[in-house]
Amino acid sequence: MDQIKNKVIIVTGASSGIGEASARALGQAGAKVVLAARRLDKLEAIAKEIQAAGAEALPVAADLSQLTDIQNLVQQTLSTFGRIDVLFNNAGFGRLDWLENLDPVKDIEAQYAVNVLGVVQTTRQVLPIMIKQKAGHIINMASVAGWVGTPTYTIYASCKFAVRGFSEALRREVAPWGIRVSVLYPGGVATDFGAHAGIQRKTKTTTPKWMVLTPEEVGRAVVGLVQHPRANLILPWPFRFTVWLNQAFPWLVDWGAINRFTVVERNDELKAAGLK
Repeated sequence: MDQIKNKVIIVTGASSGIGEASARALGQAGAKVVLAARRLDKLEAIAKEIQAAGAEALPVAADLSQLTDIQNLVQQTLSTFGRIDVLFNNAGFGRLDWLENLDPVKDIEAQYAVNVLGVVQTTRQVLPIMIKQKAGHIINMASVAGWVGTPTYTIYASCKFAVRGFSEALRREVAPWGIRVSVLYPGGVATDFGAHAGIQRKTKTTTPKWMVLTPEEVGRAVVGLVQHPRANLILPWPFRFTVWLNQAFPWLVDWGAINRFTVVERNDELKAAGLK
């Protein structure tokens, strides 16, 4: 754990799920953790538990769709700890439905604001600090949806594709300053994501239970990335085959997604439109 001890690590979206589990795991490993999210009361409770276990933790209320909140987060981190070693861009959410059903502002603009611009703007704020330090590590949370776009994931997947492209370009841009960039691509995780995503499935299509990760498992993966940085990490490992299949045989994935999901889910609409 020497690679983590006393490192100052910002974790966004730290009030629940993967962010909370990662903050706890990093604190247990000896990091100085800065917890950022909108729910300050929840952050304070988690910070107290991390502190009670012997680690340093700083809760900061921040809406990652607001640049002023991001700037305040970075300034409070510097004022308290004097440096930033790792930024874990974890904050994000999804709204899953047919594109025409998504609200233009609450579902579409809001997802891009947090899932893409929040990642870019937070990274932009910490980058000059890391360049000056000639060291740092950016870890961006994506999803298997950042490799494989599926029906009802149009906005969410495009956000994660954007994070993947941003991270790849950034990795090559900042390497001369000793800054590493990693992207985490989990499949299904047992969080409250689904409760907020508005998922409705006639087909009951879900990730098999044996492949669903716990937030704690992802948190341990984040600790592993801090210890041993790598460009991309897909979890769990069987999803690497899914990514490969989509790249090697996109026509096959198209057929499966359209005929086994889209047509079944939209059956009544297609009949009403005389398309079936």
